[in-house]
Amino acid sequence: MLFSSTIFLYLFLPFTLLGYYLIHDYLRNYWLLAASLIFFAWGGVAFTFILLCSIILNYGFGLLIDQTRESKARYGWLFAGVSVNLGILGVYKYANFIIANINGLAGLLTIPLIPQTSIILPIGISFYTFHSLSYLVDIYRGKVSAQRNILDLSLYICMFSQLIAGPIIRYSDVWQQLKGRTHSMAQFSSGVERFLIGLGKKVLLANTFARVADNIFGAELLNLHAPSAWLGIVCYSLQIYCDFAGYSDMAIGLGRMFGFDFQENFNFPYMARSVKEFWRRWHISLSTFFRDYVYIPLGGSHKGVRRTYVNLVLVFFLTGFWHGASWAFVVWGLMHGLFMVIERLGFERILEKAWRPLPQLYTLLVVMFAWVLFRADTLSHALGYWEVMFKFKPSNGRSALLMAQLEPQLAVAFAVAIPGIFGVYARIQTALERWFASPRPVATVFAYGYHLASTVAYAAILILCTLYLVAGSYNPFIYYRF
Repeated sequence: MLFSSTIFLYLFLPFTLLGYYLIHDYLRNYWLLAASLIFFAWGGVAFTFILLCSIILNYGFGLLIDQTRESKARYGWLFAGVSVNLGILGVYKYANFIIANINGLAGLLTIPLIPQTSIILPIGISFYTFHSLSYLVDIYRGKVSAQRNILDLSLYICMFSQLIAGPIIRYSDVWQQLKGRTHSMAQFSSGVERFLIGLGKKVLLANTFARVADNIFGAELLNLHAPSAWLGIVCYSLQIYCDFAGYSDMAIGLGRMFGFDFQENFNFPYMARSVKEFWRRWHISLSTFFRDYVYIPLGGSHKGVRRTYVNLVLVFFLTGFWHGASWAFVVWGLMHGLFMVIERLGFERILEKAWRPLPQLYTLLVVMFAWVLFRADTLSHALGYWEVMFKFKPSNGRSALLMAQLEPQLAVAFAVAIPGIFGVYARIQTALERWFASPRPVATVFAYGYHLASTVAYAAILILCTLYLVAGSYNPFIYYRF
């Protein structure tokens, strides 16, 4: 079940909200847990069994880590818990990738081929695995105590609002909210607004860019030339941002509706002036997870220059591999790691002194070139696409593919998305709110008018999205498969 579906918008969410606010406070967590399990089971009952097994195992490992005072035994239980979680993720996400690579070497090693498995990747397994790892490590570090109520732990691991696409929520950040949280009309309305903003990003913008990106990336490379290839990667760059940031907005908004406060996951990443800054702004919960649970334990930047570079490359190798079982994802991660190293070698100081648009252009180009690896079907497809991006020879057939994508709907999507991505709307809203806070009567009048106009705009977003979804229009979700 997708957030951007009529079943979720007009059946699941209203029913869940109604029940949540009608029952007693102490039952609300259990109501949310039941709703989350139904939400997850919608994607496959068998997947729910895997999720439940993961919860039970992590509940037990958490208690064992918490109750063990001897350092060696405590570390042993942590090691066992981390190994089990990564083992489950490895089997379901990487088994066929490993088999395919072994079979690729079969001729050289004279070994029999291994048959591919029929394993299907459970939805959200990467996210709830990271939730579980965060829980166990934070107990080991003494940041939190083990959760004695398995139902509350279950809600943390599989809460539907952030189960399939994050943000990655740390147990240490929400355990007090699981025990008790406040609710208010202001918080609820803020959640509704944030959800609708995310819904609009996903349905009206990301889906528009997705059609163009899919048409161009799905075409034969011989039928492409530089302008169409550049249009394809620009649309994909906008698609993946609007898609994933939109889902994060919806998750944060849903959390507020139920009294939770989730961390921000995006902070205008395409405004970054370096790759390093990009990762401080893009998928923040993932980058900070790898920083705190992988990079720093490896020594971070405190064990010499060479070790720092090795740690950076290793972290981005894992970041790429986490996104998918493909060499294209691995190279995507290594590419980001390489530029992080280049910037640390001194290029970052050059960027800091350069005219501001130049570092932003550099970062955008690096990120977009890397997105080719993310979107292409294979590594060879990505290499061929990069080559086409520099073929500027005109051709009637190739130009026809480009012209077919240039529809009014795409132009409108560009006009709406680009100012938002570069923070124009946020700056306007901040300026207006500052002005509305002044004691002048005219400011009060305009404030009421602004809020009325905002209400109409949010209602229009919901209506337009509903019409789009009822029409059965194209509605993919990139991060659903992670």
